[in-house]
Amino acid sequence: MTDFYAAIPKAELHLHIEGTLEPEMMVALATRNKVAIPFASVEEVRAAYRFTNLQTFLDIYYAGADVLRTEEDFHDLAAAYFDRAAADGVVHAEIFFDPQTHTHRGIPFDVVARGLFAAVEGATTKHGMTVELIMSYLRHLDEDDAFATLKQAEPWLDRFVGVGLDSTEIGHPPSKFAHVFAASRERGLKLCAHAGEEGPPAYIHEALDILKVDRIDHGNRALEDPALVARLAREAMTLTVCPLSNVALRNVETLAAHPIDRMLDLGLRATVHSDDPAYFGGYIAQNFRELAAARDLSREQVVTLARNSFLGAFLSDEALAGHLARLYAFAKAG
Repeated sequence: MTDFYAAIPKAELHLHIEGTLEPEMMVALATRNKVAIPFASVEEVRAAYRFTNLQTFLDIYYAGADVLRTEEDFHDLAAAYFDRAAADGVVHAEIFFDPQTHTHRGIPFDVVARGLFAAVEGATTKHGMTVELIMSYLRHLDEDDAFATLKQAEPWLDRFVGVGLDSTEIGHPPSKFAHVFAASRERGLKLCAHAGEEGPPAYIHEALDILKVDRIDHGNRALEDPALVARLAREAMTLTVCPLSNVALRNVETLAAHPIDRMLDLGLRATVHSDDPAYFGGYIAQNFRELAAARDLSREQVVTLARNSFLGAFLSDEALAGHLARLYAFAKAG
């Protein structure tokens, strides 16, 4: 029997490539690169993938990234994700990477970029998937550091689709990065920012009004502000929601309590993605599968979520039309 949730064509718009570092790969890369990690086995790594909030997750996330040292490492990490994504029905992916996580460890920006782009080319050849990269600024660092990263990225900017903003949200409002986002926009890059995951609705307002983003990552806490909800619906602003991540980081108590269908009922362009799937228990099809079961989502609602993922992607009109036609044909075929 065909797995509907894996078969339905979809775009993944909220995926941190460093967050696809499975325990097996962490141990293998630590061995390959002779990097000491505080785990004796794959099982110990997997047992450590338990979190109580965003910060406790980030602590192990950054520690795990230390095994990534070479172009080959970044290629292998991304290639493994693309294989999983293709099996999950992803036909277009826009993935985040965090250059500062690596440059602060002494890994040159170019090493990261070359490894990732080699995997992107492989995904296109092997799976027919289209892929864009989004360079994220780390919000717990200062804006000068973000500007330094933008400078390092200059030789590659024509190959990136946009920039993002991630890492520790509380205490680091979007307004902290107003100037570097303006500079990124001047360079022709699309803009998105994590807002309203742990941070308040005010952070979503700042992302819209100060950063002038094209897309909001997470955005769950918008539901606390009816006027903001009405605005997001009116402006057809895409929210890249990550259900298993929300539960793992205690932003939502259980999937049964997840507001995804309420978002749709309110007219929000909500979408479903996997965020950091190696850490949060599932890639994109698993997010769809478990969410649909917990919230008793209809087939029509799942198709709407998939459609929204294409509408929210940074695609040309022609590419968007092609993806939607493929989705509608799939839905019609039943």
